[in-house]
Amino acid sequence: MRQQKTLRQRIEARIARKRGDDVFLPREFRDLGGDDQVLRVLRCLVREKRLVRLGCGVYGRAVVSRLSGEPILYSPNGFPGAARQALTKLGVEWEPTDAERAYNDGRSTQVPVNSVVRVKGRFSRRLSDGIRELVLER
Repeated sequence: MRQQKTLRQRIEARIARKRGDDVFLPREFRDLGGDDQVLRVLRCLVREKRLVRLGCGVYGRAVVSRLSGEPILYSPNGFPGAARQALTKLGVEWEPTDAERAYNDGRSTQVPVNSVVRVKGRFSRRLSDGIRELVLER
């Protein structure tokens, strides 16, 4: 007889399957179990350095740094890309700032370094990976 997978194994399998996603919300796993159980598994994965907590109810894929041994966010586009993906998943309308648009259009040679996003509407959560924090513009 086949043994049924635990909730943790099912969540880990779903995270592994979603290669294009670097950010996960607990509501994506709601069909697997109750809210408290899902949050408990996600907290356990954060403790084991397999996920990074980016904010309230927002988790990112992580790898362990070779230098410090601490978990760091794993995203091809870095923290700004993961934060924008989180905003999109949360249903928040956002757009790039004027400085970023000017650089992308070739009107400026100054590279925007800070993670700044213009938010349309109400949004007050803080998104951070422990090193950088997303700055919101109104």
